Amino acid sequence: MHDLITAAQMRAAEKAEIDGGRASGLDLMERAGRGVVEALLKARPDFAYAPQSVAVLCGPGNNGGDGYVIARLLAERGWKVEVFAFGDPDHLPPDARLSFERWSKVGTVSPLEAFRGGQTVGIDALFGTGLSRAIPEACGAALGLLRDMYVVAVDCPSGLDVDTGRWLGPEHLPDLCVTFHKAKIGHYLTEVSKLAPVIVDIGLTRDESRGVDLISPDKAWLDRVAFGYALGAHKYDRGHALVLGGGIARGGAGRLAARAALRAGAGLVTLAVPNAALAENAARLDAVMLKPMDSASELAAILQDARFASICLGPGLGVGDETRALVEVALTDPKRRVVLDADALTSFAHDPEALFALAKGQVVITPHEGEFARLFPDLAERERRISKIEAARMAAQRSGMTVLLKGAATVIASPNGRTSLSAALYDRRAPWLGTAGAGDVLAGMITGLVAGDSAQAQFHDRIAAAAWLHAEAARDFGPALIAEDIADQIPAVLRTLGY
Repeated sequence: MHDLITAAQMRAAEKAEIDGGRASGLDLMERAGRGVVEALLKARPDFAYAPQSVAVLCGPGNNGGDGYVIARLLAERGWKVEVFAFGDPDHLPPDARLSFERWSKVGTVSPLEAFRGGQTVGIDALFGTGLSRAIPEACGAALGLLRDMYVVAVDCPSGLDVDTGRWLGPEHLPDLCVTFHKAKIGHYLTEVSKLAPVIVDIGLTRDESRGVDLISPDKAWLDRVAFGYALGAHKYDRGHALVLGGGIARGGAGRLAARAALRAGAGLVTLAVPNAALAENAARLDAVMLKPMDSASELAAILQDARFASICLGPGLGVGDETRALVEVALTDPKRRVVLDADALTSFAHDPEALFALAKGQVVITPHEGEFARLFPDLAERERRISKIEAARMAAQRSGMTVLLKGAATVIASPNGRTSLSAALYDRRAPWLGTAGAGDVLAGMITGLVAGDSAQAQFHDRIAAAAWLHAEAARDFGPALIAEDIADQIPAVLRTLGY
């Protein structure tokens, strides 16, 4: 686990280091440039033994200053270095100006308009993490000339807004992105390079910023928040989960969720379905228990059993007043953890405030982007200007519920401001996860993981663990995945982690 920060948090961390007298701005720039060179040679060790021709594109700010350091260090290694600058170097910030002067003792600088390409390696040091507007046309044209080279982006590809993950210029994926101190939020809201960003330590010693948790767990974390139960633990210690399923010929989604809840760690799982659908479900399930349930009043009777620690509503239930009534009953006991998905959300699309008013205790909603837009239309519209992270945070605060906003970058935001990100990007890419029923499986996995005795104190973390495990199981299985495969792949993923 490590956290992602904003551009402002990065600036604050650098300022604290400089103001505290622990380093100068030029020191940090030198460390950054050296880190980029080391990362490049580690990614391409063949370059260490055969100096290349390189074009370094330097911008008008401190990102350009990093570029001048990189140019000088590569020239010292015998590389053929050509530097092209956008803007007047005389107007550079002080530290970048000093880096420019150091380079000028080694080589020359040409205007960016003179760049024609043809080198082996391209260094994009035009614009870094502070960019908030579209890049100039001349810069976009220069970046286009890098496409046949091995390209390294300094801090982020020029044109990327690192707070939102949106491109403010032509989208282009460098071969390598090297960032400093910590990855930025935008690095994991979309893919910004062909490999996951490399993080270089530039010695910021007293950074107390707290950003967004990027879920990349190890066994110790999973032991603590999800799978650390003793082998001899009683099934009720691991929790009894209840999943509500649909009627005749509409039970597949509920069965997927129920089996996933059991695989994810619930000690017992019961699937409650209309009486007419009992035989259909009994023919398809063994370890999952069944209960008849034809109305909200019957659900209330079932929930008199306090051992039901978590409940999942939505997959295959149908949209309408009956589902709304079931949700109302499920949310009456604040001690029970509740997962609302799919039809349970769409049933409140015309009156989301009614759903928010029902929220008590620990509730998680799991919308995809369309469902999110129906529940939070203003935030979905604003998401064009704010990040997915901020939209989910604002939704959690408004609704009083934890929001799991699905996608390749899945955001988990709780009402207390805690935010995590599960990114199925780079080496964790799993595009085949876009398959019917995958969301039902995720809802079930969450329900199973929040059923255990200790889940109340770890609600957010267990939801985050479920999101990570869901993507990891899909990635581990590989192409041709169908929803049924996801839960069945969980044991293999856990064995790989050492369970």
